[in-house]
Amino acid sequence: MTQQSFKQINEPLDDAELEFLDQFLLNRLDDDLETDGKDEGVFDISTLDGLLTAIVIGPATILPSQWLPSLWGDFPHTWATQEEFEKIFNLLVRHMNSIASVLMEQPEDFEPLFLTREVSGKTHLIVDEWCEGFWRGTELDKTGWLTGETEVTILLTPILAFTSAKNWRAHDFKPEEVERLQNTITPNVCALHAYWLSRRTPARASPVPRRRSDPKISRNAPCPCGSGKKYKQCCLH
Repeated sequence: MTQQSFKQINEPLDDAELEFLDQFLLNRLDDDLETDGKDEGVFDISTLDGLLTAIVIGPATILPSQWLPSLWGDFPHTWATQEEFEKIFNLLVRHMNSIASVLMEQPEDFEPLFLTREVSGKTHLIVDEWCEGFWRGTELDKTGWLTGETEVTILLTPILAFTSAKNWRAHDFKPEEVERLQNTITPNVCALHAYWLSRRTPARASPVPRRRSDPKISRNAPCPCGSGKKYKQCCLH
């Protein structure tokens, strides 16, 4: 590998590249495609960021052959050209590497790609997509994550509270409690990274990802925030 390619594969994505990847994920499935009861995979940059973060910090190395199928869900992507695959894969790997680099070298600078939404002139933090992605990442090695026992369970609790795995229970809390839980996510991720870093195991051989037991929110389904808008037109943006 040349020095130039090394720099490229470890260079964080700029805003334009993040937007390009976000639009690729959102638009890869036709809106008229029948997806009821099926896993649509990952279709926004925040969910992707959560997924890759869980993969980076988890108990074992997860190979691309294991985590790429989780991006597509029940709808494997058909690449138009080899160049398209290489471009998207390069962006995915670069983003994963940048997450790993920050957590290893400057964990105090780690910032999940949460979403925001403007309501009546006030900006609200939206963490559900990121947390869903993180949970999806833990499901790729559920057995490994379970070995963390009580300490890991405690650190995961505020993250899972914003996911379908726990029926988005955080949305039943008072606003101040929701904010408190949101504020614990970033430091808890750093703590999880430190926890597993000292216990990291070699790559596992199984190429078969775990199937999600709970359905992911459809892009065209009503947004769970209660706005009445489609998910892709509301909190997804």
